[in-house]
Parts: sequence; C-alpha cells; structure tokens
Amino acid sequence: MVASSTVASTSTQRLLASAQLISQGAEAASLIISNAQHRVTVHGDIATGATQIPPEKRVPYYDAYGMSGVNVPGIRMIDAAEGVLGLEWIDGKVVRVLLPGGAEEEDPVYHDNPNLHEGAALAEFGVERDSLMGMIGVEIAKMHLADIIHGDLTTSNMILRRGSNDLVLIDFGLAFHSTLVEDKAVDLYVLERAFASTHPDSAPLYGSVLASYEKCMGKHWHPIKKRLDDVRLRGRKRSMVG
Repeated sequence: MVASSTVASTSTQRLLASAQLISQGAEAASLIISNAQHRVTVHGDIATGATQIPPEKRVPYYDAYGMSGVNVPGIRMIDAAEGVLGLEWIDGKVVRVLLPGGAEEEDPVYHDNPNLHEGAALAEFGVERDSLMGMIGVEIAKMHLADIIHGDLTTSNMILRRGSNDLVLIDFGLAFHSTLVEDKAVDLYVLERAFASTHPDSAPLYGSVLASYEKCMGKHWHPIKKRLDDVRLRGRKRSMVG
C-alpha cells in the first residue's frame, strides 16, 4: 500500500512538474495546468497539499452529482497523499464573463460598453441570455433535489461548455449534503448576492434563474421560497447593523 501510494505521488509530481500553469483561482487550492498530453483542472495546494476538503472526500459529491444528472466535470485522477484532485478540463467560458460587468476585470475596454462583450460572447455560443439563466436554474434545482448544497454559488463557478452548450457547475470545496430548506435557501441567497455584486442591474437575470428553478423544484419550491424571503430579511438587517 505504501509503495503504490509512493508511486502515485511520484507520478503526480512528474505531471505537475511538466505542466504549464494557465491560471490560478482566488483560492490557492484551485489551479489549472496543462502539458502536451493532458489538460486537467487540479484542486489542491501543490506546495502543502492543503485543501478545504481532502480530495478523496470530494469524490462522493461528484458521484452524487453525476447520478442526479447534474453537469459536473469528470474525475480524471486523485492523489490523496499529495492532496491533488484532477478533473476533466471544460472547454468553455465561465458564466461571469458572459454577463454584463463580469468581463471588466479581464479587459478594461468593456468598462465603457459591457453589453458589447456580452453580445459577442453569447453569440459565440449561440445562446440567448434568458436561456443561459434557465440552465443555471435547472442545474441548481437538480443539485438541491439530490440534497446537495454547493456552498459557493457564483457565476465564476459555472462554465458554459463550448460545442454542447451544457452548463457545468464547478468548485465544490464547500459542498455538503443537507435536506434542510434553510441550507437550500442560503445557497440561493449566496448566488443572489453574487449576481448583485458582480453584474449591474442583475434583478431580472436572477429572476429568470429563480423562475427556472421553481419550475424544476415543483412542490419543493414553496417552503424554500418562504425561507429565502426570511434569509433575505436577515441579510438586510445585518447590512443595516453593519
């Protein structure tokens, strides 16, 4: 067992050593690398192996997502000793840069006319904005019907796949299982706040997400809606208090 673990870790180290760093997320635990043979998303601090959730414990979430029909990256490798989880590379764009305001951090030219970028980006995928919002609502609903809470729903943690135009959810470092209506409502509230802070005049966008979510959730929607209203009220009170 020790020998096989050592071999796996050595192979992982060789892969990482030969790879080219393309980008690094806001958290040190999310890296994207590529080499001549593979392109893979790697979760884990390469230097320390530190992650929010050990990679071997993230695997059941990906399995549960897959069985529930939620679009997530496929698992390509796992090395618990190195704290590395390798996932399928998703060829596409994060939803954040496909919506108004989201591309400004990457290209200042869109500060003056953010709708220019949005129109061009969505045209590349042949997807209307309302359709994209509907996809988001559907994927979150499938996830919640499986009693999985994402924990960090933002438009940066969603990718529109090029070619098939599937919406893929990513980054499950804060995910957990829960049947509680409260947890599902908080998941939705986190996304609502992410829309408000990143995308100007986002109320119609988020409204389209919720409309799609409601349709998929059916009878489960009403208690979640009531709790979401409560969560919003608590959020406003906290903002007033400071």
